[in-house]
Order: sequence, then C-alpha cells, then structure tokens
Amino acid sequence: MGTEKSQNTNMLLAFLTLLGVIALVALVGFFMLRKGPEIVQGEAEVEEYRVSSKVPGRVREFRVTEGERVRAGDTLAILEAPDVVAKMEQARAAEAAAQAQNAKAMKGAREEQIQAAYEMWQKAVAGVTIAQKSYQRVKNLFEQGVMPAQKLDEATARRDAALATEKAAKAQYTMARNGAEREDKLAAEALVDRAKGAVAEVESYLSETFLVAPAAGEVAEIFPKVGELVGTGAPVMNVAELEKMWVTFNVREDLLKNLTIGTEFTAVVPALDNRDIRLKVFYMKDLGTYAAWKATKTTGQFDLKTFEVKARPMERVENLRPGMSVIFEGN
Repeated sequence: MGTEKSQNTNMLLAFLTLLGVIALVALVGFFMLRKGPEIVQGEAEVEEYRVSSKVPGRVREFRVTEGERVRAGDTLAILEAPDVVAKMEQARAAEAAAQAQNAKAMKGAREEQIQAAYEMWQKAVAGVTIAQKSYQRVKNLFEQGVMPAQKLDEATARRDAALATEKAAKAQYTMARNGAEREDKLAAEALVDRAKGAVAEVESYLSETFLVAPAAGEVAEIFPKVGELVGTGAPVMNVAELEKMWVTFNVREDLLKNLTIGTEFTAVVPALDNRDIRLKVFYMKDLGTYAAWKATKTTGQFDLKTFEVKARPMERVENLRPGMSVIFEGN
C-alpha cells in the first residue's frame, strides 16, 4: 500500500516537473521569438569632386598627399605640356608681328620715303614747266606758219604727259605724308586683337597645367604617379569635402511611417563609441525593381519595396568619416 502511494507521488512530481519544463521552454521561446525593434543600418557618405585638366600632359609634381587637408586655391599638382609651351611661343611671335604691322600702319612712311616722294614731285613740276614753255614756243611758231602741225601735236602731248606725271608724283607724296588709310589701320588693329586672343587662349591652356583646388577638403585618392601621362579630362585625384556629409539608409517601406522629408531623428555611430547624432531627412527615392523586396506573407499577398533615404547631420560630427556605419531603430 505504501509502495503504491510512493509511486503515485513520484509520477505526480514527474508530471509537474514536465509541466514546469514545458512552461519554461514556452516562456523562453516567447521572449526569444517575440519580434524586437527593426535595426536599420546606413553608411556615412561625403561630397567629392574630381580634379582634372583640360590639356594632356605628364605629371611633373604633386604638391599634396592622400589624406592631406587643402584649402580653396591651393596648388595640388603640376603637369608638363611641351606642346602647349610651343604653341605659346608661336602665339607670342604672331602677336609681335601683328604689333609691328600695326605700328608701321600708325606711323606711316619713313621720313626718307616722304622726302624721296617730295623730290619726285618737284622733278615732275620742273618737267611741267619745261614742257609748258616748249609747247608755247611751238604754238607761236605754228601760228606764224613756220612750224608744221605735227610739231605742235608732239609738244602738246609732251606737255600733257608732264602734267599727268606731276599729278601722279604729287599724289604719291601726299599718300606718303598722310600714312596708311583708315581701313588699313583698322585692319592692322584687328590683326593685333586676333593675335592677343590667340595668346590668351594658349595662356588659359597653360594655366590648366597647374591643378588648383576649387574648394576646401581632404585629398581622398590620387590616381597617377609622377611621370605618368594623363589625358584631357582624365581624373588626377579626388578631394572630399568633409563639411558636406550625409548618411544613406536603405529602408523597407513598412518602416517609413515616421520618415518623411524634413523628419529629424537620432542615430548611433558605433565607430564613435556609440555616439548619438541628430539627422534630418532631405532625400527619399525608391530603389526600383533591382532592390530587395520582402513578402508580407508566406502566400505573398504583396511585396515591400526598399527606399533610399538620405539624411544630413544637423550639426558637425567630429571624427565622422565616410564609410562609417550609422544605425537607428525603425518602428
């Protein structure tokens, strides 16, 4: 009788123990399988600009190294472009020639040329005087019937030729004294302007051999080595503008309830000892069909799309670097 009672007691204890184990497993499973907060991980990014040249050349010198901070206007690298230097010499020679032509047009004829033209004119004037006197003598003799008409015609022709020669010589002297025509002067000035334009163009190409930072930042990457050739527009280096940083998150649309343009929220940066930072959303766009989709049910009633969300720090975050993870809890 006592043995049977002891067996019943043991069975009851075993049953209660089993129930306790089942309850404990159920409780642990409940807490373990209960859905916790969604963790959304993003990445810090930064605005970068590429430094390149409009002219091909060979890298002669780098004035900066990767990781170095630069200011706007700092010289980053110097290229060698012998072709551009040769074109500059040609352009300057053409400008000098145009300047000489212009000076000649503005100055007019030399004093010696003006004097020579004057002397030729005076010689022609003397010729007219002699021809006029000869003509008058022959005419008087012709009127007296002593000289034939043939002689009068010859004297008249010589007089007319002398008059024409004197007019031509006077015109040559006037032209030499007055210098070039207004149109010739304008043409000479236009040649000078064209030559100056060619020099300015080549100077702009020469300035492209000095690569200058358009904005402050940090040299992120340098592509060529000293002595290597770079083509027109080829990137020489990237410079990161650390003052222009943002964080990019890929967020499922069921977590976008409290994320809209202008929303402010708090996130954590693990690399900065889990430092809290405040962010403000400024950009949202769906990632399209190539992005990850998630079925809301096993039967696939509808799928959740993924959106790209960008947010800027509301204040400067010291030591925040591109590529660092940024985390927040979605709802």
